[in-house]
Amino acid sequence: MQPFGIPAILLATLVASLLAAKGFKRRSLTKSGAVAAFFVGFLSVVCGLRGFLVILFYQAGSSATKYKAEVKETRDATATTDSSRDASQVLGCSIIAVVLSIVHAVTCGEEREIDFHLSPLESKLACGVIAHYATCCADTLASELGILATQNPVLVTNFEKVPPGTNGGVTFSGLLWSAIGGFVIGVGVCVLDFLSGISVGRSITIICFATMCGLIGSFLDSFLGAVFQVTYYDDDKKIVYHESKGSRRHICGMNILSNVQVNVVSVLMTTALGSLVIGPSMF
Repeated sequence: MQPFGIPAILLATLVASLLAAKGFKRRSLTKSGAVAAFFVGFLSVVCGLRGFLVILFYQAGSSATKYKAEVKETRDATATTDSSRDASQVLGCSIIAVVLSIVHAVTCGEEREIDFHLSPLESKLACGVIAHYATCCADTLASELGILATQNPVLVTNFEKVPPGTNGGVTFSGLLWSAIGGFVIGVGVCVLDFLSGISVGRSITIICFATMCGLIGSFLDSFLGAVFQVTYYDDDKKIVYHESKGSRRHICGMNILSNVQVNVVSVLMTTALGSLVIGPSMF
């Protein structure tokens, strides 16, 4: 599909409108979040069918967020049933990929098969987009579903047991969901490339690449969260908080970065690694 062509504009407008309206109606997006989702969806899809990765990530993330939300509330005070995302949260997990997609469309034209020998710039940009959404999807599934694990997580910096919901806490099931998140994005890329008429001869490599980026990105997010996000625990209520009050006990981290900021930094790091290091070594 030719970027910014009439068919691309019409498809992007339709998809972005449905995405924003559905999210707002189901209260998974606030008003500002719906506006941001429209522009993100439009700019992503108008650049090529790989832009549908943002839809795939959104659907997977929304489903994971709402799954057993009541149980999550008993473990993490920030895990409320009102899980509407505002503009900052929407942009935090999409803006880097949108920029890369626009650069690809303007400088390289249509999406092509990833091949660092024949088209290094196009391949770097494509790998960056894939790594971006693999990280976002992996981290979301790990956070939203890993918190439901029966075993207590361990802190990624020292492997000491910590309460569920602790920033930087990891479990085996969380790592598994990270891998699944990356895998889902990899499969999505292969399906979208097939629909675009792009060769899918390297499907296994694409899926392995996305899975690896998901795991790495989720680990980086956990590490940054353990160090730069603060976590407190109320021993009476048996619940995690992210602000100090009363007798809450400090578990880990410094109050330097917000959750959105940690997500942006980890996504940026993994996008760079996927584009400049992992991608060239795998393709």
